Amino acid sequence: MQQYKLKRGFKPEPERIYQAMQESFPVEISRNGDRFEASYGALSKITVWIEDKKLCVETVSDAAVKDDETILQTNKAYRDFLLKSTGYTAKERLKMAKKDVGEA
Repeated sequence: MQQYKLKRGFKPEPERIYQAMQESFPVEISRNGDRFEASYGALSKITVWIEDKKLCVETVSDAAVKDDETILQTNKAYRDFLLKSTGYTAKERLKMAKKDVGEA
């Protein structure tokens, strides 16, 4: 499971996260309480929820997918989702993750 901080102004509201998922993953998204689940591209399952004002994401890769195009497209959609939901770019998220590891 990965946890991501939300940028100032990006409220930890489930409806906003659901909308970001819909925009990034054009598939059916099921709702289980405050958790959202979908299956998209090279991800057999992606589960998203808010906990302690952080975005929590759990992914399960589909090992059967060997097509590079599908894998790259899935990665792009996932990065787009994280940008829309957290407000941070991949570069900013990497910088924060390194900082968090350094503090531990």
